[in-house]
Amino acid sequence: MLRPALPSDIEDYRDERWRRDPARVIASVIEAELFIEQVGFAAALTDARRPGPSLYVAVCGRRDAVLPRNVQTDPETSLAWTLKDQLLRRGKVYYAKLARGRPLFLARRMIPHFHAVWGVRRSEEKRRLSANARALLRVLRREWEMASSDLRHESGVADRAAFTRALDELQAAMVVIPSEAVYAPKFTYLWTLGVGRFPDELHRRRVSRDAAVREIARCFLAGAGMTQRGELARVTGLSRPEAGRANRLLVAEGFARMLSDGVYRLATLGDRDRGADPTGSRRHAVERRRE
Repeated sequence: MLRPALPSDIEDYRDERWRRDPARVIASVIEAELFIEQVGFAAALTDARRPGPSLYVAVCGRRDAVLPRNVQTDPETSLAWTLKDQLLRRGKVYYAKLARGRPLFLARRMIPHFHAVWGVRRSEEKRRLSANARALLRVLRREWEMASSDLRHESGVADRAAFTRALDELQAAMVVIPSEAVYAPKFTYLWTLGVGRFPDELHRRRVSRDAAVREIARCFLAGAGMTQRGELARVTGLSRPEAGRANRLLVAEGFARMLSDGVYRLATLGDRDRGADPTGSRRHAVERRRE
């Protein structure tokens, strides 16, 4: 089903914010880190067929970018993949398969909010994590970092499919992250505990779920300019009722305007040419101090 067409000014706004512009393509890992910091969160290798900011689309610099069939020989896909590996190695942004198994990059400021919604705390692990996931976690807490094959052997989760499911479960719980991609002598990921790289964001800063969902909605609307029905839920993995409540909270505080059922527009968007702050950073700072 085709999504309703967006107004041209919103498409232009997204071109600017999501770097769907040939003049602003991402070509280096520093630019990639700045992009993720600006948008708050972004997919890794999704294309124009999925909503939301994407590293691959920003590498291409066009709003109609579509992954080719033969990605191995495509220079844009190769660059996006290389940047993803470099981002993992540098460890300045968060990367993992999060809600619904979707790989996402998170800016540091967004980690506590995503963790408040999807994270599993240590006291909840026995109740919420499977036996295989807990077996992998015990090994990583002892060894701190391991390659996939070594982790599978040490944990006793020998079945490859079961091992992959357990790793995906730990990533979705925001407990384990890939720390590096290694290509020799064979391709593998190195896995580590997320708290090792992001201790303040994952453990020391607590955020309520309601506040977290509101800030995730704020972050998306600041970059998108406008949300269509169900778009926030598709991009983030939130349920549609929870996404709708968050957007209505943004309307109540004056950050957004509700155009119709499920359609919200950034309230300050029309004032951009007069120096308004489309991200609402000042209002955001005040709200966070009140929390």
